[in-house]
Amino acid sequence: MKNPLRYFLFLAKIPINVKHYLCLGFKNKYDLKNKIILVVFLLSFSVIANAQKTKNPELRTKDGVSQGVGVVNDTLQRRGGKSTSNKNIKNKDAKITDYLIISQARDTTYVDTTLTIKKEYKYNYLRQDNFELMPFSNLGQTYNTLSYNFEGTSLMPEFGARARHFNFMEAEDINYYHVPTPLTELFYKTAFSQGQLIDAFFTVNTSKQFNLSAAYKGMRSLGIYQHILTSTGNFRLTTSYKTKNNRYIANAHFVSQDLLNQENGGLTDESVVFFESGDDEFKDRGVLEVNFEDAENILKGKRFYLNHSYAIVNQNDSVAKNNLNVKHIMLFKDKNYTFDQTTANDFFGNSFQSRLLRDRVTLEELHNQVQLNYSNNIVGDLQFNASHNNYNYGYNKIVILNGNTITNRLKGDVVAVGGKYKKKIGGFLIQGELGINVAGDLDGNYVKGEAAYQITDDIKLAAQINHSSKAPNYNTQLNQSAYINYNWQNNFNNVETQQLAFNLTSSKLANITVDASTINDYVYFGKDELGAVKPFQNDKSITYLRVKANKEIKYRNFALNNTVMYQNVKDDNNTLNVPELVTRNTLYYSNHVFKKAMYLQTGITFNYFTEYNMNGYDPLLAEFYTQNDVKLGGFPRLDFFINAKVRQTRIYLKAEHINAAFTGYKYYSAPNTPYRDFAVRFGLVWNFFL
Repeated sequence: MKNPLRYFLFLAKIPINVKHYLCLGFKNKYDLKNKIILVVFLLSFSVIANAQKTKNPELRTKDGVSQGVGVVNDTLQRRGGKSTSNKNIKNKDAKITDYLIISQARDTTYVDTTLTIKKEYKYNYLRQDNFELMPFSNLGQTYNTLSYNFEGTSLMPEFGARARHFNFMEAEDINYYHVPTPLTELFYKTAFSQGQLIDAFFTVNTSKQFNLSAAYKGMRSLGIYQHILTSTGNFRLTTSYKTKNNRYIANAHFVSQDLLNQENGGLTDESVVFFESGDDEFKDRGVLEVNFEDAENILKGKRFYLNHSYAIVNQNDSVAKNNLNVKHIMLFKDKNYTFDQTTANDFFGNSFQSRLLRDRVTLEELHNQVQLNYSNNIVGDLQFNASHNNYNYGYNKIVILNGNTITNRLKGDVVAVGGKYKKKIGGFLIQGELGINVAGDLDGNYVKGEAAYQITDDIKLAAQINHSSKAPNYNTQLNQSAYINYNWQNNFNNVETQQLAFNLTSSKLANITVDASTINDYVYFGKDELGAVKPFQNDKSITYLRVKANKEIKYRNFALNNTVMYQNVKDDNNTLNVPELVTRNTLYYSNHVFKKAMYLQTGITFNYFTEYNMNGYDPLLAEFYTQNDVKLGGFPRLDFFINAKVRQTRIYLKAEHINAAFTGYKYYSAPNTPYRDFAVRFGLVWNFFL
């Protein structure tokens, strides 16, 4: 193939439309088109793979590789870390540590094909540990939040529709790659009724200096309740380039995403009684009545990102280190959120029109930052930066309500400056960063400092202090809707947070995190005296304490992995509600079987959080709101799993919520929104080293 770039450009042009979602096995009129797209997608990967030369992998060192990435059961490694050849890899000299993953901050890890309990915790829709989240019944729906982290280093408000953002990939979620041979990863997991979850990834180095990667994560699931179909797509395209002398380095990506949910407003109050009764007639959840069956919301977004740097001075030897580089970061993002409903419903109050209601809001933001980075083995690492943000949020019309005019746009420019510092002295590591908006309509600042000390090879202590002042999210400041109660324009104060945190990291003792936060002028969604969901600002101070501990106890081939979190909130207005105790305990067995041809892991996981005033969910805003009328929680969740690893393939089988039928039907993810019933799901993660 003379020009493999044409195939990546072709892939970038494929529309990611949730209604035309690529989902094998889901029979609809788009099924043939979707399968054709998948075939073209995979053929493009194989053609480009042939273009890569695989004679000499570039790296042979583990320098810069993050600690904690294990290779114990990796088929590309012998015990003790010695490399061995593998017939699945064309390049016999390649090692697993040569397949590098580079984060936005240019921290480096390598591909990990092991099977561990942490992999079990991350084998889900988000592909991350969701210990502090409570999922809704259908895959691709939102999550209720069981815990909050008020560490903040952002100077700009967020878009809003936060309930749709759990699977929305931000710039910091995108990785870049450097591989000696083409690398493919296929992720698959079954969904709930007529659908699947697939995440396909491919990366290739056309030379030692240039890397390309493409990935698509698609999901469609009908669900077991009325009108909760979900359909999502996340397309990512990345590229990395560096000169032979490493003086110029560039990372760039393009991301296109759409996240659609049909919405039903939850069960009616009468159906809640039927659900909790456990009557066999209502175990077919499709017969339970919901509040409406004609609404959906969708979040769409596109982002272009470029991060490149040039080393003015690049002096590294065994005695001296003296580096000076200039870096430029450019980010352009375009988001829009739409709520559609066929017929007006009293669930949201009165409306301006009776049919074909549509609320649509957009955000365009252009961010540019210039950095000057200086490193010296005596002084440490210093950075000075200046940023410019241009934002344009809002609607295409104005609203006049009760004689008051609600504007259609929040737009302007913000100029910020900041800096970072990092220095390692023996076992001590000191680092900090700060930023402040110096011009524009939005005020904001943050300061973050950290000191860490490596006591032994196993024990590390760290302390952090954080301060942040930031304007509240755009949708709390301005919102327009076809429903009268959902129109507002507010001038809230900045939300100010202070946090003090301590961390103990030790595989032998435990991993313990303690943080205490103070929040002033907290902005939240709640219900007014008429029952309408609106944003409010708490003029009282909130104090919030979290203590989280993780410890795994092993005996021969058995292990007990425990994670426990205690939380305490002092809030006179009861605007920040969290459970006092959250726990997850997994008892499992691991061993090689079939003459070590397979690595097997099986066990049972217990999840529990105490009863509390769980946040309600508003489908029009795609936001959670504070409520103090109903306490939910206090129910156990038991999951049984059998996982196996054969070469670079990890196979997962799980029976979820096996106790649903005998511990009572009072399990909820939000008021009037039940959690999942018992279900059996399976899938795999498969790596190809071509």
